[in-house]
Amino acid sequence: MAKLLIVEARFYDHLNDLLLEGARAAIEAEGHSHETVTVPGALEVPGAIALAAETGRYDGFVALGVVIRGETYHFEIVSNESARGIMALTMDGIAIGNGILTVEDEAQALTRARPDEKNKGGEAAKAALAMMKLQEKFGR
Repeated sequence: MAKLLIVEARFYDHLNDLLLEGARAAIEAEGHSHETVTVPGALEVPGAIALAAETGRYDGFVALGVVIRGETYHFEIVSNESARGIMALTMDGIAIGNGILTVEDEAQALTRARPDEKNKGGEAAKAALAMMKLQEKFGR
C-alpha cells in the first residue's frame, strides 16, 4: 500500500471540497492511504511538495487548487508558475498529479471539480498513481 500526500491550495472552500472528494475516493479505490496538507495558494503547492518529498514519507503527491481569472495579470503568474514548479519536480522524478484548475469563472471550476462531472481531483490522483507505477517499472 502506497501513501500519497494531497497538497491543496485552499482558496475556494466549496470547490476544494469537491476536488478533495474526488482525489480521496480515487486513492482509496486503489487501496492506498493519504494525508492532506493545506497551503495558502497555488504558488505554494510546489514548495510544499518539495519539502514533503525530502522526508521520504510519501510515494506520490496530488496537487489541488483553483485559480480563477481576475482583472489583473496575477492569474497568468499564478497559473504558469505553479504549473512550472510542479513540472520541475516531476522532471526530478517525483510522482505528482496536477489538479490545480485554471479557469475563467466559477462555473467552469464547478464543472471540473464535481466528482460526478469532470472529476479533476480524481483524475489528478489517478495521474499520480500512474506516475508511481512508472517509477516502479523503471526501478525508482
